[in-house]
Amino acid sequence: MKAEPVAGAGFDPAFIPGITAPAAPLAKQEEPGEPKEPEAEAPEAGEPAEPKATEGAEEPEESEEGDAAADEPAAPADGPVFEAADRRARIVADHQGVRLSLDEEACEFRWAEIAAVESESPRFGKRYTITVHTPDRRWYPIEIEATSRSRFKEWDDELDAVLDAYFEDGD
Repeated sequence: MKAEPVAGAGFDPAFIPGITAPAAPLAKQEEPGEPKEPEAEAPEAGEPAEPKATEGAEEPEESEEGDAAADEPAAPADGPVFEAADRRARIVADHQGVRLSLDEEACEFRWAEIAAVESESPRFGKRYTITVHTPDRRWYPIEIEATSRSRFKEWDDELDAVLDAYFEDGD
């Protein structure tokens, strides 16, 4: 019995937890010593073909409505929502978790995957920083440029309300 390869940054340098999915494992290659699966023989003329037993070979047809529903987020729960964005970056924190996006890159963290959420207002300037920390000691900062410094207090209050409602720090 062979062990399956471990997926992660040690084997795939492009892998970043929470942002990218691990690379799909390569198709199993046939080794010289492995027995091949016997191929089904074709029935002779005049004999009825036996139906092959296939497990899970039939895929249920999905309606277009089902596909559209999978792409859309679930209906919002009654509760606080924090959202901040500028021309490049965006953060949304709600009942589902925290979603960060910068240009074309995006990542999503469910509340169970988050160890801490930290916000930082600069002494000078208008860049508000939010950092999501995960239990495996990784952190994901994002900077949002505010239209004015007065937005920092408003964003802190909104973020605190969301964290108080949904985040359990395990104390």
